[in-house]
Amino acid sequence: MTAPAKRSRREFLKALAALCASALVPASSASSREQLISKPIPSSGEAMPVIGLGSSRTFNVGDDIAARNTCAEVIRHFLDAGGRMIDSSPMYGSSQPVIGYALDRLGRSNEVFSADKVWIRAASEGRRQMEDSRRYWGVAGFDLMQVHNLVSWQEHLETLYEMKEAGDIRYVGITTSHGRRHKESEDVMKTRELDFVQFSSNLIDREAARHLLPLAAERGIAVIVNRPFQRGDLIDRLEAYRLPGWANEIGCTNWPQFLLKFIVSHPAVTCAIPATSQVEHVKENMGAGYGALPDAGMRARMIAYVENL
Repeated sequence: MTAPAKRSRREFLKALAALCASALVPASSASSREQLISKPIPSSGEAMPVIGLGSSRTFNVGDDIAARNTCAEVIRHFLDAGGRMIDSSPMYGSSQPVIGYALDRLGRSNEVFSADKVWIRAASEGRRQMEDSRRYWGVAGFDLMQVHNLVSWQEHLETLYEMKEAGDIRYVGITTSHGRRHKESEDVMKTRELDFVQFSSNLIDREAARHLLPLAAERGIAVIVNRPFQRGDLIDRLEAYRLPGWANEIGCTNWPQFLLKFIVSHPAVTCAIPATSQVEHVKENMGAGYGALPDAGMRARMIAYVENL
């Protein structure tokens, strides 16, 4: 693996402005349906499709062959729609070997942007755990390795820097979730060189948008958003209501697309990673990566509508 050349902040902002201008086209435009919207990774300029795929809980299906084959179909439809980033962790039970099974079955591991995590308190065991994860996936090396929930982050980050320098991984990141440890995440973002940061955010839980997103933009750090649907709770709540008619202005035909477009339209967000084990759901989710993205006025309208339900 060869890491792309690092861009200056000025070059990145110029590229991002051009991307946003091209992405915000009418949903009826034929060209907007041909390719999934992408955003540049700030540290390299590499294009990343805005809809990724998480695997927490949903791919933890053990050795059930039927369930594994269903997960493989989810990944097939994800890749067919132009998706790249698949995210996992040793914390997610059998998710890693299930991903590896699917990629081997499909023969498409070269199409994936592989994102995983180191999650172990004993820093001396970090490399062993990451090698186990690599073997589960069946990839030559990970594109992105993240320190999961900031566990022993000081020691693990040093290891990840060494691995990146050696070409064993391409990008380095940290993660958190459930709205936890935002202050510590801020401190790491301010003091360490990071390519990615991952945290929870959605249309209702917007604390990260007020604090971490501006900092990520300032520091040139790509942002991955997990739990965009509050693990399905937000969709369950909203499906009791009708999608507003004006949602078609941004190409939304269902609530998952509405929620995802809100997230990925933020200028500092690079990619959202909704998790699912259902083919129909991944098809719905990928639809959020096409057509128009909401501007600031539309985002405010979306917030107001949902908060008033």
